[in-house]
Amino acid sequence: MAQRVREIMTARLVTVAPLTSVVDVAQLMRREDVGDVLVVDEGRLRGVVTDRDLVVRVMAEGGRIGDHTVADACSEELVTVTPDDDVDQVLRLMSERAVRRLPVVEDDRPVGIVTLGDLAVAREPGSALAAISAARPNE
Repeated sequence: MAQRVREIMTARLVTVAPLTSVVDVAQLMRREDVGDVLVVDEGRLRGVVTDRDLVVRVMAEGGRIGDHTVADACSEELVTVTPDDDVDQVLRLMSERAVRRLPVVEDDRPVGIVTLGDLAVAREPGSALAAISAARPNE
């Protein structure tokens, strides 16, 4: 059952530059139906911002939301994996770090993202999480 990350990762990435406004990022998330966006500078991964980051790090602080950039909201202490990493290793890493998604990188450049949903679909296709992850999004 050993699988590599490249077999289950999502290769369609949504990326923004560090100075992108959080309003633009939120609209991009809605338009692309994603809960996370990779922050990329000159092709290199610099951070990850999630919908939760926008709420906890920007909205909850108050003030004018339009004055904030994604650099104010993103996680910069990144935990990443490579396409050739073993899926069991990724599961352990997600558990140890209490994260739900990991960017997949080669030479500091993002090539994919692997999520708990991806892992559920690949490893436990009959599970509730796999069914939820594979379902069409609410509109």
